Amino acid sequence: MDIKQNILDAVNEWLTPTFDTATQEAIKELMTTSPKDLEESFYKNLEFGTGGMRGVMGVGNNRINKYTLGKSTQGLSDYLHTAFPNQPLKAVIAYDCRHNSDTLAKVVADVFSANGIHVYLFSSLRPTPELSFALKYLGCQCGIVLTASHNPPEYNGYKVYWEDGGQIVPPEDEGIINVIENLNYDQIKFTANEDLIEYIDTEVDQAFIKSSIENASFNTPAAAKENLNIVFTSLHGTSITLVPDTLSQAGYTNVHIVEEQRIPNGDFPTVKSPNPEEPEALAMALALADKTNSDIVIGTDPDCDRLGVAVRNNEGQMTLLNGNQTMILMTAFLLEEWKKAGKINGKQFVGSTIVSTPMIMELATAYDVQCKVGLTGFKWIAKMIKDFPELQFIGGGEESFGYMVGDAVRDKDAVAATLLICEVAAQAKAKGSTVYKELLKLYVAHGFYKEHLISITKKGMEGLVEINQMMISLRENPVKEINGQRVIMLEDYKSSVAKNLLTGEEEIIAMPKADVLIYYTEDGSKICARPSGTEPKIKFYISVNAELDSIENFTKVEADLNEKIKNIIIAMQLN
Repeated sequence: MDIKQNILDAVNEWLTPTFDTATQEAIKELMTTSPKDLEESFYKNLEFGTGGMRGVMGVGNNRINKYTLGKSTQGLSDYLHTAFPNQPLKAVIAYDCRHNSDTLAKVVADVFSANGIHVYLFSSLRPTPELSFALKYLGCQCGIVLTASHNPPEYNGYKVYWEDGGQIVPPEDEGIINVIENLNYDQIKFTANEDLIEYIDTEVDQAFIKSSIENASFNTPAAAKENLNIVFTSLHGTSITLVPDTLSQAGYTNVHIVEEQRIPNGDFPTVKSPNPEEPEALAMALALADKTNSDIVIGTDPDCDRLGVAVRNNEGQMTLLNGNQTMILMTAFLLEEWKKAGKINGKQFVGSTIVSTPMIMELATAYDVQCKVGLTGFKWIAKMIKDFPELQFIGGGEESFGYMVGDAVRDKDAVAATLLICEVAAQAKAKGSTVYKELLKLYVAHGFYKEHLISITKKGMEGLVEINQMMISLRENPVKEINGQRVIMLEDYKSSVAKNLLTGEEEIIAMPKADVLIYYTEDGSKICARPSGTEPKIKFYISVNAELDSIENFTKVEADLNEKIKNIIIAMQLN
């Protein structure tokens, strides 16, 4: 096959003495045995997306390896010295259960220390939310976590956090990327100053657990906690290091752990994908729940920032909740607890994202708190806290099974969220209700919103072209009608224009640009198209809604909404 010149140039650079012998030999092997893989490894540089930098491990500038991470860390080090002049610089590093995460974390620590930056490095794997907490707890300017969240085993990644504990956002992200792009690989300082690397563990763990309990506990009686029957699975990930201890210290002692998934393992041997968004990932936990007659199942992803939840429905069967439903349940619970405590005075807010359920806005209005909506990703919710210091942040989430309780952690946090959903369940059970019934009550009170996600995977160079072409087609041939309903509003976050298709009026969208299109139809449906920032996928988020006058009519109204979703999928040719 013919290899493009830009790829050959990149390959030749990686065959110079700047790169170690093992790397050069691996590249030569690809050249002779797998030119297609060689092309995939070098056709572009790994980019920072919504979750930082994430990709397949291997050699090349489009892969996760010591050189791509070393270059990013060198650029970050240079930027830190510029951003915080004449200050002693400190960074903290955590890593998850993935292959090479521990060695790559040490590479990152080495580069930081070689640049005169004091490094706090966790002595073993830890949840991502603990990294965010530790950054503020230790007074660091920067934090890194080595993780690829719920991606397949061949992936790893690198997420960058700033001094407020949130992931980097403008202008820091652009400034850092510019510095990195102007660096050469031979400028990376790999030789560690071991005197500047300090290992951390128990002290930060206990402070984090204490903070989680303070933020996510709400006067639930001890008897109610003991009476809640819980199944928990870490899906071979990092949450096993903290979630069981957090639940125990908070008073939840009736916890059954899925033993086959307890031990951290980057191969994730018992699941096809370690993603609690996917029902199959929780199959073993659901089986254990039926065996133990448990009330609730909770599973977390490998780096413990997302959680999947299953509860018993009105027929007593275990039912998986989606991310929007858990977000609504936890937000409503927090709002009610804040109201009972007399803490709501109009200076509070909850946070969400443009792809999540609009029902969050109905909840916020009902409790007289503001609802701020940002782009996809919790870094934008963290930025809200920083941008509005005069307001108190209650909680926030998005459809992708993540939630953030208070501002001790400035990212989605499955440790505190696990405790919070147990509080919801324990209090519901104590009053003769269930989590499921509480959700239905919310639908009656605020409207029945039902969401559905279509995720289309397109891998590699060709896949990227296909995804880009799909978005171009949607822009050049805008949909005017969906399922017999006129599109009345089109929001294009790439052009920052919201256009009323009935009147022709246009408004500027006051958010950073993003490759997102959102259609609103005259019956209140919402359809969002968005390429993933961290995976080779394009996602379509569908939200429909209806009034629900009583719980007894739930099944009928749900069937109507399911039919509407099915027709939207057909109309947009997503099936």
